[in-house]
Amino acid sequence: MKQQQPKDHDWWRGAVIYQVYPRSFADSNGDGIGDLPGITARLEHIARLGADAVWLSPFFKSPMKDFGYDVADYDDVDPMFGTLADFRALVQRAHALGLKVMIDQVLSHTSDQHPWFSESRASRDNPKADWYVWADAKPDGTPPNNWLSVFGGSAWQWDTRRRQYYLHNFLAAQPDLNFHTPAVQAALLASLTRWLEMGVDGFRLDAINFCVHDRLLRDNPARGMPTGDDPTAPASNPCSWQQHLYDRSQPEALDVLRRLRALVDGYGGKTLLGEIGDEAGVAMVAQYTDGGDKLHQGYCFDLLSADHSAPYVRKVIERFESLPGTGWPCWALSNHDCMRWATRWGGTNPDPRLLRLGAALQASLRGSVCVYQGEELGLPEAELAFEHLQDPYGIAMWPEYKGRDGCRTPMAWDSSAPDLGFGSGPARPWLPIAESHRALAVDRQEADPQSLLNHYRALLHWRRGEPALRHGSLELLPAHPQVLAYLRRDASGGGLLCAFNLSAEPAQFTLERRAPDWLQCVIEGPATQGARVDGDTLRFEPWGVLFARLR
Repeated sequence: MKQQQPKDHDWWRGAVIYQVYPRSFADSNGDGIGDLPGITARLEHIARLGADAVWLSPFFKSPMKDFGYDVADYDDVDPMFGTLADFRALVQRAHALGLKVMIDQVLSHTSDQHPWFSESRASRDNPKADWYVWADAKPDGTPPNNWLSVFGGSAWQWDTRRRQYYLHNFLAAQPDLNFHTPAVQAALLASLTRWLEMGVDGFRLDAINFCVHDRLLRDNPARGMPTGDDPTAPASNPCSWQQHLYDRSQPEALDVLRRLRALVDGYGGKTLLGEIGDEAGVAMVAQYTDGGDKLHQGYCFDLLSADHSAPYVRKVIERFESLPGTGWPCWALSNHDCMRWATRWGGTNPDPRLLRLGAALQASLRGSVCVYQGEELGLPEAELAFEHLQDPYGIAMWPEYKGRDGCRTPMAWDSSAPDLGFGSGPARPWLPIAESHRALAVDRQEADPQSLLNHYRALLHWRRGEPALRHGSLELLPAHPQVLAYLRRDASGGGLLCAFNLSAEPAQFTLERRAPDWLQCVIEGPATQGARVDGDTLRFEPWGVLFARLR
């Protein structure tokens, strides 16, 4: 039986979503790997922060070649994380705390140990023969085209059983499903339905623009070696040297999204958040979320870059705001796939004022907000030796690219505990503890009213009461080399001026008309730092932030 539609049908619009990486959040049984009961025990931390929802990275049965993003069974929990009963208990506890629960769904590919793939690779004429993307070799035995894997090398792997290549946009152990086969879509929709029946409130769709490939298998055109890192792949990875016109982001993907949306809309109050890894970035987010019949919200990699200058961030916002339609973005500064933004923006010793500015900027953008575990503590990227790496991406690309382990080390709960309070037994955590996180642990910051954790709490709870920030429009003010400024207006026309000095030098920003005529007051508390209004000029200290209420 489908659940009754909740009253907050659009809860996702403007929501704060807290991402949990289960392996690294909390270990309840002492085996060195985080698990579902561990998450359940720590949900109050997320609720106190001011989040509306928790997003869980994959916890399904998997050989863990890509740590859960290689799914071997879409319908069950991997024993290392617990049981289905543990998941139900997590959902129940989250709902009791007022948190929605979103789970990661990896629809574009499976593990090579999934029963579907075992059957598909057995022959060219079995019932699942076309459930994956198979293609003949060229006459000289080379792969069917020039497509490259995100993890390096050809995106095609030879299989001796079928004497064909299969497509893998990521690891060779992650064969791509063939979405041109209707039965594949039907099977995935059936699995999503089972999770909806268990009470989940939404799905984060991994690499959803990869789900459909070009039927003709046309070569991607050359892009050339990039001069800097593409947010979707480091410059050291030749995958970034192609224009990905045919291996991802195909027009047919929109029809897939419509089928997914029709399913979740039948349950009411659910949401689809899509990860969109494409050079087009925010333009793809706008397209995939427009019209009310595809994704509810989407995020791309544009703010996951090292560039955080006022001109760059303004360009990202301007690009999205200039696009027609009703699209809805979700803004992330970090996640489990990229360097933590405290280090990416602030270097080895980030200025605390920069960290507060980043939180305020993210919380004031038009759209929803995604906070990755540990951001609220200002955790820097962990430095790991090669012999400690677990990530196959980092192992393959070392040393120019160190992989994703540095943002996945265990959460820092207790500064006095050897494992920072992550576990409950003698087993070593699956990744080393980062000693640089000890002074930033939750217990230390709980006791400090001026800590970044308490700043996040105050900021996010304040944001909840500001309709202009959760649902309002955004109007950019004139460009400035240091200052990013915009107006957020609610339905009544009221709202806020939001302004940020995205530099380590003092700055001033002149308003178009005299401030006392249209600004009611500067908002103190968790919002403003190192900034003031002086006539028609905003004056900022380094990393200054100003919020002012509009008349």
